[in-house]
Amino acid sequence: MAAAPPSPPRPPAQPTARRGHPPPPRASPWPTAASCSWRCCPSSSGPCAPCAVPAARMPQICQRPLPVVMLLDFLSSLAAHSWASTSSLNPIMNKFFPANFPNKQYQLLFTQGSGENKEEIVNYEFDSKDLVCLTLSSIIGVWYLLRKHWIANNLFGLAFSLNGVELLHLNNVSTGCILLGGLFVYDIFWVFGTNVMVTVAKSFEAPIKLVFPQDLLEKGLEADNFAMLGLGDIVIPGIFIALLLRFDISLKKNTHTYFYTSFVAYIFGLGLTIFIMHVFKHAQPALLYLVPACIGFPLLVALAKGEVTEMFSYEETNEKEKESARECKEGAPPSSSSSSSETEKKEQ
Repeated sequence: MAAAPPSPPRPPAQPTARRGHPPPPRASPWPTAASCSWRCCPSSSGPCAPCAVPAARMPQICQRPLPVVMLLDFLSSLAAHSWASTSSLNPIMNKFFPANFPNKQYQLLFTQGSGENKEEIVNYEFDSKDLVCLTLSSIIGVWYLLRKHWIANNLFGLAFSLNGVELLHLNNVSTGCILLGGLFVYDIFWVFGTNVMVTVAKSFEAPIKLVFPQDLLEKGLEADNFAMLGLGDIVIPGIFIALLLRFDISLKKNTHTYFYTSFVAYIFGLGLTIFIMHVFKHAQPALLYLVPACIGFPLLVALAKGEVTEMFSYEETNEKEKESARECKEGAPPSSSSSSSETEKKEQ
């Protein structure tokens, strides 16, 4: 059945006002609760609350058949959730596959054109283990989309967080401190200054947060009273902690001092956030406590070890940039040095 917005009723002819009597009220051209469909108001949790627009100006999405819209939304959400959880499950599931598992290689290839004009659009290689992980992820995705269970929500939230920490990189500590400092102010303003952040977190049903049931002992897995932690409070400090891990490796001391320090600092800041939230019974900006802890603890360790200069001078570059910088210092262009090295190898 189509969910097309109803056209506004044509106002009837208004009789002229008699002397001594006020004119009768005119019919409003705006949709009423009886004629407006809530499906045309996706930002509303109640029926027809924000539908104060003429039906002719309502979004075009409302004029499409509702089953088609729901199917497209379901498939796109399932694909996104499955991709995120598959990439996170792969390293874990590889430890459980037996040695004699028949692992076959596959390739998904899409090209455009033919002959010399053929252009590669998609070239994705995967194996049988990836297909097993994709199947498990799809089952969890269907479970979440049908039930919206908090366990499935947390599984996808953790998968998105791991992918975010893996894909986003900081190249030096100064950039990380500036990023965390800016989001520190941002989080405080949007939580304490307005109620936008809390309203969106409570009303938006998507795995953009981790939820922790507060009535788990009373209702079990059917708990419905949750405390929430946004994924940004995991990913943003996470990419800074990952940077400190790479800094530990660059020191070549076979220790992960700064990584463990920042990891403990994150746990401390998160515990402090929960404690303050329970004491004051009010939503708290997690970055208010996480940022000082994640920056302050490693900085104190660097001061104690005398490695503050090394920490802030550390900068991460890829191997190509390192090689080109080394060749520029030697005074030879990259092409000539590479060609000369190739000729020396051929002569040998």
